[in-house]
Amino acid sequence: MDPLPIDAVLPRLAAVLRERTAAVLVAPPGAGKTTRVPLALLEEPWARHGRIVLLEPRRMAARAAAWHMADLLGETIGATVGYRIRRERSVGPGTRVEVVTEGILTRMLQDDPALEGVGVVIFDEFHERSIHADLGLALALQSQAVLRPDLRLLVMSATLEAAPVARLLGDAPVVTGEGRSHPVETRYHPGRVREEPVERRVAAAVREALAEAAGDILAFLPGEPEIRRTEALLRPSDPEVDVLPLFGSLPREAQDAALRRAPRGRRKVVLATSIAETSLTIDGVRVVVDSGLARV
Repeated sequence: MDPLPIDAVLPRLAAVLRERTAAVLVAPPGAGKTTRVPLALLEEPWARHGRIVLLEPRRMAARAAAWHMADLLGETIGATVGYRIRRERSVGPGTRVEVVTEGILTRMLQDDPALEGVGVVIFDEFHERSIHADLGLALALQSQAVLRPDLRLLVMSATLEAAPVARLLGDAPVVTGEGRSHPVETRYHPGRVREEPVERRVAAAVREALAEAAGDILAFLPGEPEIRRTEALLRPSDPEVDVLPLFGSLPREAQDAALRRAPRGRRKVVLATSIAETSLTIDGVRVVVDSGLARV
């Protein structure tokens, strides 16, 4: 496995969870929290006979994290690593790391408040602070207090204010990881025509970036309609550039194509919704084009 910034704090995190039943991990986006931490904890003494449950707020991120961990182990999905999301599951009798979405975790805690066979519940991307994640943490804390004093809880985030969560977890230790810094140049393009559709402005900015910069490009758009229209404008641009949409309702194969590194000699442009802002890290991206618009 290629080294990632999170590797430096994994021994410290493992030592904390040997002594305590709760911890908070804060590390920047792209540090490797989501996929490296569960695998690093697999062989801990308290985890050898139990499962690791990783909570991901979004379905696409849950599926992508599970597939990436399985790839790191050289296995197929559903072996050591599996996932469960709404209307889709891939787990087997030997699955030890299970990536789930918020509704699945709530149902698990309602069906089995003791979470028998689970060694740790990891709450990833907790800064998104949905009511489902808060409910899941509240139920897990109740389970730990009443039924499972050995159950470990780990809260992870890139931008979380750690102190209040650490107090909630019984003054849990906070482990902080470093990220990788790169020089960033910001360019603002106000657009020549204010009424020009957003897809035309984004397509123009992407073409400029393809001509002036190296590496892959990630462009943020409000939703699927704008992504599809931008895709149509960009597809004739360059036969050596792959234009790939990325949003939640895409088939898994199309999502995987957007997340994979571009083949040697080719470049890719990923047209994404806000899913790629914090929940996913797309390898190879050197330029980000932000439309400045979001649908809420």
